[in-house]
Amino acid sequence: MALREQCIAPDWPAPANVRALQTTRLGGISSAPYDSLNLGLHVGDDPLRVNQNRQRLAPFMPSEPVWLEQVHGTVVANADRADCRVTADACIARQRGSVCVVMTADCLPVLLCDEDGTVVGAAHAGWRGLCDGVIEATVQAMGVVPHKLLAWLGPALSQDHFEVGAEVRAAFVAHQAKAKEAFLPVPGGGDKYRADLYLLARQRLHALGITRISGGNRCTYREQERFYSFRRDGVTGRMGTFIWLA
Repeated sequence: MALREQCIAPDWPAPANVRALQTTRLGGISSAPYDSLNLGLHVGDDPLRVNQNRQRLAPFMPSEPVWLEQVHGTVVANADRADCRVTADACIARQRGSVCVVMTADCLPVLLCDEDGTVVGAAHAGWRGLCDGVIEATVQAMGVVPHKLLAWLGPALSQDHFEVGAEVRAAFVAHQAKAKEAFLPVPGGGDKYRADLYLLARQRLHALGITRISGGNRCTYREQERFYSFRRDGVTGRMGTFIWLA
């Protein structure tokens, strides 16, 4: 199967000049436990293989993506003028051909674009970044009235497999009372809860005024043959979620 067919094309009503691509774990050359299209250089895989995996994506991209050094924060890079590797957890672009990317293996990748196709963004929304406002920071950096934005939620850990402590729930609820709806008590689990990353992200987007939200129906943990999952495997690869203006 061709590599492009092993990737996911986001299904969302984005303008025609907005291009996006979600990789899976399929189509590369890395060996176990990184098999096979691992794009992360920081997980212990052979760097030569990782770089070859990245090069396999080159035919689908207009330029080298701005690979981020992700730290579960809220800093937003600008792909129009950033180096190829910067410390940030989100990226935006206004110029044609500048490629934004975030890498995940359970955390939630969020893609954003405006309805006129003038700016795009990608955010790495693990629970820390999501709670601290990485989506809000990305929207602010895009500089567009939020109700003109569209969002796509990529593959992430589903609620069934995302167990967290009471302190995580408290942190979200302190920011937004309705976040309580995204946490289910674990039966017999004491102060443990199952968190719904997708719902938490939708709540933050809705609070900003962004209502055109697509995606959010996959599970990295459950779909073992298709996705990497840190929660499931511990040592594993990373997938990429890319967006750019054509």
